[in-house]
Amino acid sequence: MGMALRVAPAFVGACVLASASGAAELKLPPQLTMTAYDTGTSGFNITVAVGQQLKKYGTDMRVLPAGNDTSRLAPLRSGRAAASAMGIGAYFAQEAIFEFGTKDWGPQALRMLLSTSSCNGAAVGVAKDTGVKEVKDLKGKRVGVVVGSPALTQNMMGYLAFGGLTKIDVKLVEFSSFGAMWKGMLNNEVDAAVASTITGQTKELETSPRGIVWPPTPKADTAGWARLWKVAPYYTPALATCGSGGISATNPVELPSYPYPIYVAYPSQTEELIYNVTKAMITEFPSYKDAAPGADGLALDKQVFAWVLPYHAGAVKALKEAKTWSDAAERHNNQLLKRQDILAAAWKSYVDSKPADDKFGEGWLKARGAALKQAGMEVVFD
Repeated sequence: MGMALRVAPAFVGACVLASASGAAELKLPPQLTMTAYDTGTSGFNITVAVGQQLKKYGTDMRVLPAGNDTSRLAPLRSGRAAASAMGIGAYFAQEAIFEFGTKDWGPQALRMLLSTSSCNGAAVGVAKDTGVKEVKDLKGKRVGVVVGSPALTQNMMGYLAFGGLTKIDVKLVEFSSFGAMWKGMLNNEVDAAVASTITGQTKELETSPRGIVWPPTPKADTAGWARLWKVAPYYTPALATCGSGGISATNPVELPSYPYPIYVAYPSQTEELIYNVTKAMITEFPSYKDAAPGADGLALDKQVFAWVLPYHAGAVKALKEAKTWSDAAERHNNQLLKRQDILAAAWKSYVDSKPADDKFGEGWLKARGAALKQAGMEVVFD
């Protein structure tokens, strides 16, 4: 398992903002559409806060809420949306695994604009009335998963692994969307669900009769983290200092985390458009950083340049102007772009071989693994 999969956000320098004259030169379209998680989630709220500031450039930004990863990416692929505030599902889409390892999808060459790393954790909230205190206490409990959202499902499986549990140790309850799952928490239909600690739905549960707790994943539990990383290698140990359930700077909780939301676009979006959107997000940061919980995580000094997804050429241009892009970031980015090329070539070769429908997914995983191994790259999911 490569360290690039678990690297903590790098503090790459002071937040350098564009000058007022430079901001005036930015050209954004009159209408811009992004997709995000359901209404009320931190990803949705942060994106709305950003969109409010883009009005200064004559842009009306529409945020489309979508309950799972495939429905968030479909508008981007069809050209109906320019970008998306994704979770780790963006990485699964790149790798063509889970719901993306089907004939309808395959490897998606997604490119980042900016990502968000704040004081929150991305973990599993548990109804306080269950009496759960540690991850292992989830045994026998009702655990929520969302159909069509491999990110939420895999995050849950990784969290369970930390406690030495698997899906056979819990009762899986399926929901159609993230919002529906958290309604299920309120309605006592399920006991545990994945979320950011600052997501609005977790606040609702906190103030309900059920209450909420966040069972910790202590960094010192190396065996637990080893189990978690086998299932979800993109997570990093973090100290959450904000969120529901009483999490604060004076009452922190050790939880897993990764950047969220992660703003991504397809390379088919022009360098000019993505440059202008990214530059506007950088320029207007002081105006939206306090407008939604977690929005401060879009600061330049919290960007992750050695992670699992490459940056869009337009974003790289904006980051270079902000003097936060390094030679090391360029080398890492080029390696990720090469990985996307290898995955795309492997997919084309595999599909051209006309595999049987009932063996398609299994065969793709083998072809994918063989191509990555031949290139000397980590398979991660096999």
